[in-house]
Amino acid sequence: MQNFEFYNPTRVLFGKGMIARLDDQLSPEARVLVLYGGSSAERSGTLNEVRAALGNRTFREFGGIEANPTYETLMKAVAMVREEKLDFLLAVGGGSVMDGTKFVAAAVPYEGEPWDILVSKGEAAKKALPLGTVVTLPATGSEMNCLSVISRQSTGDKLLFSNPLVYPRFSVLDPMRTMSLPMKQVINGVVDSFVHVMEQYMTYPVDGMAQDRFSEGLLSSLVEIGPRIIATPDEYDLRSNLMWVATLALNGLIGAGVPHDWTTHMIGHEITAKYHIDHARTLAMVFPALLKVRRAEKRAKLLQYAARVWNLTEGTEDERIDAVIRKTEEFFENLGVPTRLSAYDIGAEGINDLIGQLEDHGMTHLGENGDVTLDVSRQILEAAA
Repeated sequence: MQNFEFYNPTRVLFGKGMIARLDDQLSPEARVLVLYGGSSAERSGTLNEVRAALGNRTFREFGGIEANPTYETLMKAVAMVREEKLDFLLAVGGGSVMDGTKFVAAAVPYEGEPWDILVSKGEAAKKALPLGTVVTLPATGSEMNCLSVISRQSTGDKLLFSNPLVYPRFSVLDPMRTMSLPMKQVINGVVDSFVHVMEQYMTYPVDGMAQDRFSEGLLSSLVEIGPRIIATPDEYDLRSNLMWVATLALNGLIGAGVPHDWTTHMIGHEITAKYHIDHARTLAMVFPALLKVRRAEKRAKLLQYAARVWNLTEGTEDERIDAVIRKTEEFFENLGVPTRLSAYDIGAEGINDLIGQLEDHGMTHLGENGDVTLDVSRQILEAAA
């Protein structure tokens, strides 16, 4: 196992009715900006619950954060916080709203050009406003990590930053808040969570026994949850399990002391930036293709994954690897999520453009060993065609 440092300061309040506990988490003098996305937070009643829990505190609201939060929109929130002298941020929504709120938290006290926070991958931020979250869409794990991904419309960039200053102080996870979501968004959450786990698991063995077994348990849970949640969408326990698995998939625990491979996410970000395809659906296209191209480098973990998650133990090693890659593709496809670029009319010219974007953003040596060059990324995209 590799050396590691694990830190996670986020308090989780999980279960029905937990939004009312906001009152316990905030100072009576807090001046709060509530950030959210579209009208669904209003229609579902979540915003009304939040307003009631905030009580007599001073609070303002900022809506309209996009599914891929943009720098342009978030800078309007930054201006509001500065003008109204607000001192606490509360994200109400899914990963995009939470990511956007983290950027606002870091940008408000920043004295230079806030885009530098993203260009520096978060290192430029030395201060941040405190923030909390009320999760309505389980998918990204942003409620319990210090990561954020932001797009800039004017340049077509989509960049990630990380800084421990933007860990949420607390996160409210009420599975009932997910009941009104369109099924497409719920399934996106299943896929996003699955790939998050795999990018911390599907590398090479380092004898991280707890991490591997924990990851395999999360993957097996998602394999079960996905089809069941389509069949019985109103089952509270399924919603609860998806919400908690999504959080555990990217709160740092399963990734401690093991190598990571975020190639799928980096390529997926470029697809979303250019074609505005849902983030999870870009992952479903890229990840099986990556397994095909990188099967030699990931051979040991592919065989382990085949045996422990899919119970594939018969046949030669190559036959088992072929079978488990097919199983992974079928898992996504059976959830109604395509695994081919052609499903979105992305052809050879589009692949060339995506490789150019990767090069422009310095994504030239990805993977657990830094050996996923632009040529390898092209092979992955071609395998996904």
